[in-house]
This record gives sequence, C-alpha cells and structure tokens, in this order.
Amino acid sequence: MNISIPALLKKLIARQDLAEAEAYEAITGILSGAFTEGQIGGFLATLAAKGETIDEIAGGARAMRAAATRIQSLAPDTLDTVGTGGDGGITFNISTTVAFVAAGAGAVVAKHGNRASSGKSGSADCLECLGLNLAADPEVMEQALNEIGITFMFAPTFHKAMRFAGPIRKQLGVRTLFNLLGPLTNPAGAPCQLLGVFAPNLTEAFAEVLQKLGSRRVLVVHGHDGMDEITLTTTTRCSELKNGVVKTYDIDPANYFGDYCSPADLEGGEPADNAAITRGILEGQITGPKRDIVLLNAAASLLAANRCTDLADGLKQSAAAIDSGAALDKLEKLIAFSKS
Repeated sequence: MNISIPALLKKLIARQDLAEAEAYEAITGILSGAFTEGQIGGFLATLAAKGETIDEIAGGARAMRAAATRIQSLAPDTLDTVGTGGDGGITFNISTTVAFVAAGAGAVVAKHGNRASSGKSGSADCLECLGLNLAADPEVMEQALNEIGITFMFAPTFHKAMRFAGPIRKQLGVRTLFNLLGPLTNPAGAPCQLLGVFAPNLTEAFAEVLQKLGSRRVLVVHGHDGMDEITLTTTTRCSELKNGVVKTYDIDPANYFGDYCSPADLEGGEPADNAAITRGILEGQITGPKRDIVLLNAAASLLAANRCTDLADGLKQSAAAIDSGAALDKLEKLIAFSKS
C-alpha cells in the first residue's frame, strides 16, 4: 500500500477532494490496521469537515465491501431495506418490519443492520428481542436467504475489520464517512435497495454512488420531516436509480391514505417495545399509521425489487402479505433458522 495519511491530511486540510482510488486505499489501510488511532481520527474528522464527495464515498464503500465477509444470493433482484440512521427520530423499527412484509410479498430480502447508533433501537436490537440469534454463522444466514427468501446480516459479524475504526468513531462522537458506508456495503451485494438517509442532500449523492457501484434499482429517500424513511407526516424526497439514470421526485402519502399523520403516531420506544410493534403489525393486530407507513415503505421496496408496477400495486401486495400471514411466516422462519 503506497498511501500516506499525512499527505492525504494535507489535501483535506486544504479542502482538496480525494480521488476514488485514494479513498479506497485510505479505508483499506484503516480496515487492515495499518494506521495509528491518531491518523484514523485525523483522517475521518478532516474528511467530514471538508464534506465527502461521491468519489470518496464510492471508494470507501468499495474498500469496505472488499474487506467484508460475503454471502451469495441466488436471486438476481435481491433487496435490502436499510437506513443511515442518525435522523434523530424516535420511530419504531420501520425498515426492519418492512423487510418481512416485502419478503412475504415475494421479494428476496438480505437485510443488513446493526445495533442502535443514535436512537434507542437499531434493527439488531429489535430482532434480538423478537428472538433472532444474532450470533448465527454467516453460512447459516446465507442458507436462510436462499431457502426461505430472507436473512439478517449483523454488521459486526460481517464487517470484522471495523474493529480498528469502531472505538475511534465513538471517541470522535461526530458523523464520519463510516456512518455513510454501512448502507452501501451489503454483504450479499443486494443490487436493489430502499435506502433511507438522514439529510435531503444525500438522496441524489447516494443514488449516484450506488450507480457507480453497479446497483440495479434503488430508491433513496428522506422525509421532509427529517425521517430516514418514506414518512406519513409530510412528503418525502426520493432519488430513484433505474436503468442507469437517477431521477428525483416527491412521494406524497396523502395520495394513498388521504391525509398526513402526526409524528406521535409513529413513535416507538425501547427494543422490546419496538419488537412488540413489529410483531403486532405482522400479526395484523396493529393498524392505522404504524401499519400504513410499513405498507408504503414495503411498496417502495417492492418497486426497487421489480416486484410491482407502481406504489399503488405495491401497497396492495404489501397489505396482502400481512393479511395472509405470509409476512409473519417469514419472521417465524428466520428466527427458527437463526437458531438451527
């Protein structure tokens, strides 16, 4: 490796952008333990202060993908429902619930997630409370993906090289490049995604990064209320990558549900609370805005996975997946598989 962190720091301090190859080499060095903690902290902080470019994010994502433990999906339109987190919200685990609804509607879902970074409950926290074994081997979770059509890939299991950066990220206490890379480094290489981001300026940036990384169809979303989901309280900005072209538009939930809801209608709580909400929705016991936001995001997921013609069609399929018990069945099967 020929990269010099001091040389990169000088560029970043001068507010010069890095080439994709430089970002790749830098993140590869971090993930291989080649740099000191001071060098890693300095690099991440100065890069964040300058602001990450599309090339820098893409280079970092390529490096993190190369260092990850991978699993193979046999489905060409494998889907991930994931968010950057960090939106400051207190909602329940929407994208986690969406994963089971999308799978119940026929999509093959490789869900990638972690414990909470800023909120009370990350996808892993919620799923653990539902009974999922987070310590399951990658081979088991690969088998689940290809046999039952859904899996969960716990980030620390699949990104072990992050041990070199993890403690430094916590010490810095600010967002860095690694906050952006998680949703871009699906260990199954899912080419289809519904991806939520914490800032409106990231929707097009992420879509363009994923275009560079070879994704097939992606909807990158940011609610105008700040949510990293398609929200029901107002409209949502969506940058869609389809056929190699990125188009940005707004999704208005009032077109499908007649009105907006209150943020309080979407609140969650501790992991056990959110697990109960997820199960309640999948069992058909919870209706209203919590079910509706899952249906709308599941519809967008099905659109990304080329399983529906438009959001209205996706909504019908998503409702049927819950009402038929298919979505709940995916949850029960994945929990059982993780313990096998």
